[in-house]
Amino acid sequence: MTAFGEVELEALYERLEKPVYNVVYRWLWNPEEARDVVQDAFVRLWRMRRRIELATVEPLVYKIALNLARSRLRRRRIIRWVGFDAVAPTLRDPQDVEAGVARSEDQARVREAVLALPDDLRQVIVLCEFSGMKYEQIAEALSIPPGTVGSRRHRALTKLRELLA
Repeated sequence: MTAFGEVELEALYERLEKPVYNVVYRWLWNPEEARDVVQDAFVRLWRMRRRIELATVEPLVYKIALNLARSRLRRRRIIRWVGFDAVAPTLRDPQDVEAGVARSEDQARVREAVLALPDDLRQVIVLCEFSGMKYEQIAEALSIPPGTVGSRRHRALTKLRELLA
Protein backbone atom coordinates (compact mmCIF):
# COMPACT_ATOMS: atom_id res chain seq x y z
CA MET A 1 0.00 0.00 0.00
CA THR A 2 1.33 3.42 -0.99
CA ALA A 3 0.38 6.06 1.57
CA PHE A 4 0.64 9.67 0.54
CA GLY A 5 1.84 12.77 2.28
CA GLU A 6 1.27 16.50 2.40
CA VAL A 7 2.72 17.19 -1.04
CA GLU A 8 0.52 14.60 -2.74
CA LEU A 9 -2.58 15.77 -0.88
CA GLU A 10 -1.89 19.38 -1.79
CA ALA A 11 -1.48 18.47 -5.48
CA LEU A 12 -4.67 16.40 -5.32
CA TYR A 13 -6.53 19.28 -3.68
CA GLU A 14 -5.33 21.76 -6.30
CA ARG A 15 -6.47 19.43 -9.08
CA LEU A 16 -9.80 18.28 -7.62
CA GLU A 17 -11.07 21.13 -5.44
CA LYS A 18 -13.08 22.85 -8.19
CA PRO A 19 -14.54 19.70 -9.80
CA VAL A 20 -15.53 18.28 -6.40
CA TYR A 21 -17.02 21.66 -5.43
CA ASN A 22 -19.05 21.70 -8.68
CA VAL A 23 -20.49 18.27 -7.91
CA VAL A 24 -21.26 19.06 -4.28
CA TYR A 25 -22.75 22.45 -5.16
CA ARG A 26 -25.16 20.78 -7.58
CA TRP A 27 -26.14 18.44 -4.77
CA LEU A 28 -26.66 21.09 -2.07
CA TRP A 29 -27.22 24.30 -4.10
CA ASN A 30 -25.53 26.28 -1.36
CA PRO A 31 -22.04 27.70 -1.98
CA GLU A 32 -21.01 27.95 1.68
CA GLU A 33 -22.11 24.42 2.49
CA ALA A 34 -20.46 23.11 -0.67
CA ARG A 35 -17.14 24.70 0.33
CA ASP A 36 -17.45 23.22 3.83
CA VAL A 37 -18.16 19.76 2.42
CA VAL A 38 -15.15 19.91 0.10
CA GLN A 39 -12.92 20.93 3.00
CA ASP A 40 -14.35 18.19 5.21
CA ALA A 41 -13.85 15.61 2.46
CA PHE A 42 -10.16 16.44 2.13
CA VAL A 43 -9.70 16.47 5.91
CA ARG A 44 -11.24 13.00 6.11
CA LEU A 45 -9.05 11.88 3.25
CA TRP A 46 -5.98 13.12 5.12
CA ARG A 47 -7.03 11.22 8.24
CA MET A 48 -7.31 7.97 6.30
CA ARG A 49 -4.22 8.50 4.11
CA ARG A 50 -2.33 5.51 5.53
CA ARG A 51 -5.13 3.10 4.54
CA ILE A 52 -5.66 4.12 0.91
CA GLU A 53 -3.82 3.82 -2.37
CA LEU A 54 -2.81 7.02 -4.13
CA ALA A 55 -3.85 5.44 -7.45
CA THR A 56 -7.48 5.03 -6.31
CA VAL A 57 -7.86 8.19 -4.27
CA GLU A 58 -9.76 10.31 -6.82
CA PRO A 59 -13.02 8.31 -6.81
CA LEU A 60 -12.74 8.09 -3.03
CA VAL A 61 -12.69 11.89 -2.71
CA TYR A 62 -15.96 12.10 -4.66
CA LYS A 63 -17.49 9.28 -2.63
CA ILE A 64 -16.59 11.00 0.65
CA ALA A 65 -17.84 14.37 -0.60
CA LEU A 66 -21.16 12.96 -1.83
CA ASN A 67 -21.72 11.12 1.45
CA LEU A 68 -21.06 14.33 3.38
CA ALA A 69 -23.36 16.30 1.06
CA ARG A 70 -26.12 13.72 1.50
CA SER A 71 -25.76 14.00 5.28
CA ARG A 72 -25.98 17.79 5.08
CA LEU A 73 -29.10 17.56 2.93
CA ARG A 74 -30.73 15.15 5.40
CA ARG A 75 -29.82 17.44 8.28
CA ARG A 76 -31.21 20.45 6.38
CA ARG A 77 -34.51 18.63 5.76
CA ILE A 78 -34.78 17.68 9.43
CA ILE A 79 -34.08 21.25 10.54
CA ARG A 80 -36.65 22.58 8.08
CA TRP A 81 -39.20 20.01 9.27
CA VAL A 82 -38.57 20.94 12.89
CA GLY A 83 -39.02 24.61 11.95
CA PHE A 84 -35.66 26.21 12.59
CA ASP A 85 -35.28 27.38 8.99
CA ALA A 86 -37.05 30.69 9.49
CA VAL A 87 -34.58 32.84 7.60
CA ALA A 88 -34.96 32.49 3.84
CA PRO A 89 -31.99 33.34 1.62
CA THR A 90 -32.32 36.69 -0.12
CA LEU A 91 -31.49 37.40 -3.73
CA ARG A 92 -28.64 39.77 -4.48
CA ASP A 93 -29.63 42.87 -6.39
CA PRO A 94 -28.45 42.32 -9.97
CA GLN A 95 -27.76 45.37 -12.12
CA ASP A 96 -30.24 44.19 -14.68
CA VAL A 97 -33.22 43.17 -12.55
CA GLU A 98 -35.19 41.59 -15.38
CA ALA A 99 -32.28 39.46 -16.57
CA GLY A 100 -31.45 38.56 -12.98
CA VAL A 101 -34.99 37.41 -12.30
CA ALA A 102 -35.12 35.35 -15.51
CA ARG A 103 -31.73 33.77 -14.74
CA SER A 104 -32.83 33.03 -11.20
CA GLU A 105 -36.04 31.41 -12.43
CA ASP A 106 -34.12 29.27 -14.95
CA GLN A 107 -31.66 28.19 -12.29
CA ALA A 108 -34.51 27.35 -9.93
CA ARG A 109 -36.21 25.21 -12.61
CA VAL A 110 -33.00 23.29 -13.29
CA ARG A 111 -32.31 22.92 -9.56
CA GLU A 112 -35.81 21.58 -8.93
CA ALA A 113 -35.54 19.18 -11.88
CA VAL A 114 -32.20 17.83 -10.62
CA LEU A 115 -33.56 17.53 -7.07
CA ALA A 116 -36.59 15.65 -8.42
CA LEU A 117 -34.37 12.89 -9.80
CA PRO A 118 -34.00 9.73 -7.72
CA ASP A 119 -30.72 9.70 -5.77
CA ASP A 120 -29.09 7.05 -7.98
CA LEU A 121 -29.73 9.10 -11.14
CA ARG A 122 -28.85 12.40 -9.47
CA GLN A 123 -25.49 11.06 -8.25
CA VAL A 124 -24.55 9.84 -11.71
CA ILE A 125 -25.65 12.94 -13.63
CA VAL A 126 -23.93 15.33 -11.22
CA LEU A 127 -20.70 13.31 -11.28
CA CYS A 128 -20.77 12.88 -15.07
CA GLU A 129 -21.42 16.52 -15.80
CA PHE A 130 -19.34 18.27 -13.14
CA SER A 131 -16.55 16.02 -11.86
CA GLY A 132 -14.55 15.44 -15.02
CA MET A 133 -14.20 11.78 -14.04
CA LYS A 134 -14.47 8.89 -16.48
CA TYR A 135 -17.27 6.33 -16.23
CA GLU A 136 -14.87 3.82 -14.62
CA GLN A 137 -13.95 6.28 -11.87
CA ILE A 138 -17.58 7.22 -11.26
CA ALA A 139 -18.45 3.53 -11.12
CA GLU A 140 -15.74 3.02 -8.51
CA ALA A 141 -16.90 6.03 -6.47
CA LEU A 142 -20.49 4.77 -6.46
CA SER A 143 -19.67 1.04 -6.25
CA ILE A 144 -21.57 0.20 -9.44
CA PRO A 145 -20.53 -1.28 -12.81
CA PRO A 146 -19.33 1.21 -15.48
CA GLY A 147 -22.18 0.20 -17.79
CA THR A 148 -24.65 1.19 -15.11
CA VAL A 149 -23.12 4.67 -15.05
CA GLY A 150 -23.91 5.08 -18.74
CA SER A 151 -27.45 3.78 -18.48
CA ARG A 152 -28.22 5.90 -15.41
CA ARG A 153 -26.80 8.97 -17.11
CA HIS A 154 -29.00 8.34 -20.12
CA ARG A 155 -32.09 7.84 -17.92
CA ALA A 156 -31.27 10.99 -15.92
CA LEU A 157 -30.90 13.11 -19.04
CA THR A 158 -34.17 11.74 -20.44
CA LYS A 159 -35.96 12.51 -17.18
CA LEU A 160 -34.44 16.02 -17.03
CA ARG A 161 -35.61 16.74 -20.57
CA GLU A 162 -39.12 15.64 -19.59
CA LEU A 163 -39.10 17.76 -16.43
CA LEU A 164 -37.76 20.85 -18.19
CA ALA A 165 -39.90 20.59 -21.35
